[in-house]
Amino acid sequence: MAVVVISGSAGLVGSEAARYYAERGFDIVGIDNDMRAKFFGPEASVAWRREELERTLGRRYRHEDFDIRNQAEVDRVFSGCGRAIALVVHAAAQPSHDWAVRDPATDFSINANGTLNLLEATRRHAPEAPFIFLSTNKVYGNRPNALPLVELESRWEIDPAHVYAEGIDETMPIDQCLHSLFGASKLAADVMVQEYGRYFEMNTACFRGGCLTGPNHSGAELHGFLAYLMKCAMTGTAYTVFGYKGKQVRDNIHSRDLLLALEAYRNAPRPAAVYNIGGGRDSHCSILEAIRLCEEITGRKMIWSYDERNRVGDHIWWISGLGAFQRDYPGWAPKYTVATILQEMYQHNTGRWRAGRMPAARPLAAGICADD
Repeated sequence: MAVVVISGSAGLVGSEAARYYAERGFDIVGIDNDMRAKFFGPEASVAWRREELERTLGRRYRHEDFDIRNQAEVDRVFSGCGRAIALVVHAAAQPSHDWAVRDPATDFSINANGTLNLLEATRRHAPEAPFIFLSTNKVYGNRPNALPLVELESRWEIDPAHVYAEGIDETMPIDQCLHSLFGASKLAADVMVQEYGRYFEMNTACFRGGCLTGPNHSGAELHGFLAYLMKCAMTGTAYTVFGYKGKQVRDNIHSRDLLLALEAYRNAPRPAAVYNIGGGRDSHCSILEAIRLCEEITGRKMIWSYDERNRVGDHIWWISGLGAFQRDYPGWAPKYTVATILQEMYQHNTGRWRAGRMPAARPLAAGICADD
C-alpha cells in the first residue's frame, strides 16, 4: 500500500493533507509531538486534532509521537516504509518570529536540522518520492518593505505600475536585508531542500507561503493571524495590532486551496521547484479590514488596541505572485477569499471558541475585500 509521510500531521496543513490522502486510498504516517503547545501555550495544542485524525481515519492513519530533530526516529519510520512512500509533506516547524527570539537554538534546530533529517531519510529510503516543504515568504526578510507603497484609508498598497503589482514573485532577492531569526532558519531549510533537488536529482519543492489558514487552525497570539483574530472576536478577547497603523496587508490562502496546489505538484513533480504561494490578488486584506470583517460576521464590536512598535521582520505589504506556479500548473487557482475563510472559521468553531448560543453568521456585502 502506498504511504504518505506527513510531518506536523496534527497541524493545519498536515491534518488537511492526512484526510485528503487517506480519502484517496493512501496510508498515512503522521509525525507530530504537539510542540505547538510548548511554543504558544495549552490553548494552541493540537492534541484534539490528532485524536480526531485517529478516530476518523482509523487504520489508514498511524501516529508517530516524536521530534523531527531525532534523527534515529526519523530514519526508523522511513526505513520501515521504504519504497512504499509515495509522498513526503514536511509541514512541521517552529513558526513564529517572536518565539524564535526567545530560543534561537531551538528554532534553528527544528526548522533547519529537522528538515535535513527528513530530506536525508527520504534520499536514503524513498528517493523517488516527491518531497514538499512548507517554506515561508519570510525567506525574503524585510525586503518587501522597500517596495514603493502608497497609504490608503485602510491599507498600504503598491504602486500599480510596479512589476510586483499583481504580487511578489520568486525573483525578489533574499540577501542584504533583515530576516528575523525565524526567517533565517526557514531560509536555511529552504535552500537545503533546493540543494537536495539539484544535487541528488530528487523531486523537491519549496512552497513559500504567506498566511496559511482555515477553520482547523489553532490560532495563537504569536502565530495564526486570521484564526486568532476571529477567536478574539468570538470570545471577546482583547487583540493588539502591532505597527504600520494596522494597514499592513497579507494574502491568505485556505488550507484546502493550498492542498490542491500540493497535489498538482505531486502529480507532475520536478526537482528543486520554488513557488510563492498564497491567496494572491483573490484573497487578501489589511488588519483593519480583517477586523471590520470579523465584526460584521460576529455582529459585535471587537476589543482591540494599537501598539506602534511593529514586529521585527514584519511585512508592510505582502501579496503572493502566483504566476510561476500557475504557469507550471495552469489548472490551479484559489477558490476561497478572506471573507469566506472567516465565515467558515466562525461557523466551524462556534462550539470550541465560545460557550453558549451564538448568532448566525451575517452575510457580507459583495466586494468587501476589494482594494480600497
